[in-house]
Amino acid sequence: MNRRDSLKTLGVAIAGGALLLDGCGPSTNPDNAAAARKADKLPGVTDKEHERNVALHEQRFFNEHEMVTIGVLADIIIPSDGVSGNATDAGVPEFIEFIVKDMPSYQVPIRGGLKWLDVKCYQLFGAAFVDCDQAERLQIVDAIAYPDEVAPEMTQGAQFFNVMRNLTATGFYTSEIGIKDIGYVGNQPGYWDGVPEDVLKEHGFESSWG
Repeated sequence: MNRRDSLKTLGVAIAGGALLLDGCGPSTNPDNAAAARKADKLPGVTDKEHERNVALHEQRFFNEHEMVTIGVLADIIIPSDGVSGNATDAGVPEFIEFIVKDMPSYQVPIRGGLKWLDVKCYQLFGAAFVDCDQAERLQIVDAIAYPDEVAPEMTQGAQFFNVMRNLTATGFYTSEIGIKDIGYVGNQPGYWDGVPEDVLKEHGFESSWG
């Protein structure tokens, strides 16, 4: 099972309501975030909650370099395939930007992790993560993506990557792109075209349209 398939399995649980983030409700997915930026009040959101969401969207936490780094890393975690787009297409960087403002406890781990990623890439490759080539990026990701195989000097990076993987999966699979990716269609109206002809005949009946 590849990374995307593994995350899709997580996505099925997310779509069913088991979000990876405690307290991350409908107002914090990428589509709802976009709506909040437009000042469109979402169903089920109180006036106070709506005002808070709009205020949070007007703030900026990550700088441009950090946002680009988040996007590159998120797209490695969930790349595009023949079914749907990648994490950036689903608005995951914006989702994470909103989450760290909505849930400040994520600010230090994410910002610190991004800094660790750049420092480690400079040590290994002489460039920031976003300036490394794809092979170098994958090398560093592979070194921190598998908890049971992480070297001691990579522990901090592994902790950061675990948080990023959860945030990326949550952001992607609560977006319109992610919902379509797992094939979730929600409640659909039923359709009934009558009793089957063979059943009617078995009981001595014939349909009026047969």
